[in-house]
Amino acid sequence: MKSSELRQTAISQHSAKKYDLAKKSYAQYLAIAPNDHVIWSNLGALFRSTQQFDYAVIAHERALRGEHSAQILGNASNAYFDAGDAKQAVKLRKQLLKLEPDDPMNHAMLGKFYRGAGKYKDAQKALQSAVKKFPDHAELRIQLAMTLLSLGEYPDGFREFEWRWQGDEISLPDFDFPIWRGQDLTGKTIVVTPEQGFGDTILMARFFAGLKALGCQVKFLCKKPLVRLLSQTTGIDAFVSKKSEIAGADYWVPMMDLPRYLDTTFDTIPAPATLHTPEDSIARANAIVAPFANQFKLGVLWSGSVTYRANHKRSFDHHKFLELSDIENLQMFSLYKGPLHDDFIKDGANAFIVDAAGHDRDFADSAALIKQLDLVVTMDSAIAHVAGSLGVPVWNLLHSEAYWLYEPHPKETPWYPTMRLIRQKSAGDWDGVFNSLYKDIKQLVKKQS
Repeated sequence: MKSSELRQTAISQHSAKKYDLAKKSYAQYLAIAPNDHVIWSNLGALFRSTQQFDYAVIAHERALRGEHSAQILGNASNAYFDAGDAKQAVKLRKQLLKLEPDDPMNHAMLGKFYRGAGKYKDAQKALQSAVKKFPDHAELRIQLAMTLLSLGEYPDGFREFEWRWQGDEISLPDFDFPIWRGQDLTGKTIVVTPEQGFGDTILMARFFAGLKALGCQVKFLCKKPLVRLLSQTTGIDAFVSKKSEIAGADYWVPMMDLPRYLDTTFDTIPAPATLHTPEDSIARANAIVAPFANQFKLGVLWSGSVTYRANHKRSFDHHKFLELSDIENLQMFSLYKGPLHDDFIKDGANAFIVDAAGHDRDFADSAALIKQLDLVVTMDSAIAHVAGSLGVPVWNLLHSEAYWLYEPHPKETPWYPTMRLIRQKSAGDWDGVFNSLYKDIKQLVKKQS
């Protein structure tokens, strides 16, 4: 096959998402045409699609040895960001903006990358300037929303956040009644819908009480794993799961809009929702921890949902917690349930970290166990929200591009008074986090013993 034919074959396979075939074809072609910088860029984009972020960066480094076209700069900046190098992503996106200053997406991504680098004021300045030029561009407004929320500017941030429905990731539900935008609710029935993950639902459950106080009947379209946990949360009149159960309602509202329409500021964040732990869940939890009554009980979690696109940044291998296993009088309990559970069991780590959550029925079971623990150490996850809502001490291990909720204070968040924030000092540096963690936990266990 001629090199030109092999090149086109690789591109066609890539376009058809036949990634394994495309990798082979790209490799064969680059072995005879190593200076084709466009193809190096294509290969980097492919590796990004398959979440091989280190490989993506290597490919883009080779692409950048040639002419810095818009395509090469755009692909490379995205890859560096996904690999955790937000500073390099900013540098490349600035170069791209000089070539394509009239593309609003370039401005949006610059703001996003600034935010990833922790430069929130730079992000705010860049995004607000771009919004003046492109006021109707959804991604620009979404990135501005996330930046303002990170700065604690909640009224403006939540107002801008409404632009999320105009983006390409989520779409408005189709109901026969209107969305609530602050209208009088006296005597009305409103349906609250969840969005994003379980953690965000638990986070926002604190606003049900304020909504109920407006004089309405509140129905919550709740996912089953959360029903028992939230069954005694103030402000919820009924849990529903089918459209037939909400017929005749007057309004609906997404949970993430509640802070906006309840006039929430950084200084008026309500206390976390009350979570319910049923008697059978408590009995189950007591049985799990009973053999370790005289030991310091530490709950641990290393991964969130593997389908979340940035899970590779916020998560780490369960083996990291084994570094704590030689601390005297410490017993760890796994709070993980999900597709990585088999790996945890198969390699024998459950001999040292009790598998306490692998067979949880729902989050009520998780909550009951957490209440029996002395401390929870977790990456950013729904479990962090459960522990924080229960008032259990929780240390939240954050990657270098933390969620807006954990800004602007470095070590604490007003959303959860018992939560301590522990951050990576540089992108991907979990070793540094665990070196510090080991010392702190060893000291805490010794003190409590």
